[in-house]
Formats: sequence, structure tokens, C-alpha cells
Amino acid sequence: MKTKIAGIGKYLPKRVVTNQELTTYMDTTNEWIIERTGIEERRYAEKHKETPTTMAAAAARIAIERAGITPEDIDFIIFATLSPDYYFPGCGVLLQRELGLTKTEIGALDIRNQCTGFVYGMSVADQFIKTGMYKNILLVGSEMHSMGLDFSDEGRAVTVIFGDGAGAVVLQPTDKENQGILNTVLHSDGTHAEELAMINPGSHGGYHLGPEKFGYPDPSIPGGVFVTQKMVDDNMLTPNMTGQLVFKNAVVKFPEVIKEGLAKAGLEKEDIDLLVPHQANLRISQFVQKVMGLPDEKVVNNIQKYGNTTAASIPIALCEAYEDGRIKEGDLVCLAAFGSGFTWGSVLVRW
Repeated sequence: MKTKIAGIGKYLPKRVVTNQELTTYMDTTNEWIIERTGIEERRYAEKHKETPTTMAAAAARIAIERAGITPEDIDFIIFATLSPDYYFPGCGVLLQRELGLTKTEIGALDIRNQCTGFVYGMSVADQFIKTGMYKNILLVGSEMHSMGLDFSDEGRAVTVIFGDGAGAVVLQPTDKENQGILNTVLHSDGTHAEELAMINPGSHGGYHLGPEKFGYPDPSIPGGVFVTQKMVDDNMLTPNMTGQLVFKNAVVKFPEVIKEGLAKAGLEKEDIDLLVPHQANLRISQFVQKVMGLPDEKVVNNIQKYGNTTAASIPIALCEAYEDGRIKEGDLVCLAAFGSGFTWGSVLVRW
């Protein structure tokens, strides 16, 4: 028994934010952004009306319909995001409620693996289905980065990269010989965890980087402070990234994990019909494509239109490729991601 993608859907907010618009908020240019990231525009959700959960629900409804089932047939939810509606509870239960599935009382799991969230989610769902525990798993990746970005000159290196959106798949068992997930490969290395992170607010109390940096009170005093005035004053409540370090690691780990998955399946890189990499940076994807020796028609790149949507980027790109007729039955599709943590992984699936 293997796991197949029975249905797929995506949702992208209506608001298009061009590079030119960003130049009105910060000292940057269209040329600077394109040269470093390949991004020309991205989407931002509508504040006060859209959330990661509502976007996930919109993508999920399409995936469910394409799978030929009803929402009530879903027996487990996996939700991957780094930008949840609430710090807690997670978005899994919120999506269950949004889809009207509270009466079924199905389980809901939240995955916090950032850029690799969807790949990790595929691996988890694959195990549940292969063991027979569930038959219709809804896996979604959804992000609303626009609510947590720094639109000053200080934050431009990160802000210009990210966009909002959601993608979803319905996963089911299949006994067809030439269909389904062949394998998943997962890795991590926490050595440089703080180099691509949103450190505050958090419960670290300054443990990793020194309490004095964040303005924490005397540790002998009971209790703690989740957000200090220093964090607010010094603009510490936004993401940070050491771009060159991330790039250097990504261009090594991406090809490695793809080749590892192929080797486990007894396949070669020439057997790949379509590579869907996490849309982190067009320059990273192009470098990986070159290392793997794949032609343009075998690689999906849509970061130019949507920016980096983190956990949502692979399902959005995969869905777009499906809707454009770039995937046919029997094709070998490879999903691969690298990101914060650092974590990285791949999925090989026969469509």
C-alpha cells in the first residue's frame, strides 16, 4: 500500500504587491530585488478578513472536490505553517472548525518546520496511510507573512522575499503498482538555528543569546516576561536571516537530499519528470537545477509571481503545475525543501 495525491488545490490572495510598491516603503529598487531573489511580485492577504486558516480552507475545499470526496470524509488534518493565527492553539483545529468538521472530532496535527513543513507533513501522512490508520488525510501549508514583516530599511532584505498564500492536498491509499509516494527523506542540523529565525516573542528568556540583550529582568524573580520593552524599542519582533549562510547551505543540501531519495528508490536524476523545489530564492533553484542537470521544462519556478510562501510554496507550485498540465499519470515528481532550522527533505512520488 502506498500513498497517493488524490486532490490538490491552492489559494492566493487577490492583492498583488509589486517590487515597485515596496520602494515606497523602504530604500530598494525593482532591479535590486530581482537580481538577488528573482521575485517580481507577491500576494498579500486582506487584513482583518483573511488568515492562514481561511486561506487554507479555500485551498482545502478545492483539493477535497478534486479528490471526489466530501469534507466529512476527511479523517485527519495536518497543518504546516510558521505564521499561525494564534501562538496557541494551532491552526489544525481552526481549519477543522472552518470546514465544519467539529462534529466528526477528527484529529488535527500542527507542524512547525517552516520551509520544509509540507515535506515533513507528507512524510508523516505517508506513515499514517501506509499503516492503515487513516484513509483521507488533508495536508495544508498556509502562510500570512505580511502580518509580521518589517517594512523599514532595516528589514528590507527579509521583507522583499516573502508573500502570502496556501496550498492543500488530499492523500489517500493506493494499491496501484506504479503510483504513490516512493520515499521521503528528512534531515536537520540545529547548529545555525538563530541564523534564520524569528526569535521573539519566545520563552527562551535570553538563554541562547544572553538575557541582557533582550532586557529580561533579574532571573531570581519568579515568573518571566514574554515581550519586553527593549524588544519593542529595538525592533526585535521581526524575522532575521543571514542570507549568505542560508544560500551556501541550501545549494549543498538541496541536491544531496534529492540524490538520496533517488538512490533509495534505485533511480537516477534523469528519471525525474518534474522537480518542485521550495520557492526560497530563484537563484537557489537555478543553482540546484544546474547541479542536477535538469532542463527548464522539468523544474517548477513560480517565485517570480508569489515570492517565498514558506510551507505553502511547494503545494502552490505543485498545484499550478498540475493545473497547467505539466504532470501526467505515471510521472516521477520530486518535491524538495531547505529552510529554517536548518531542516531539509525530499519526497519522491509517482503521480
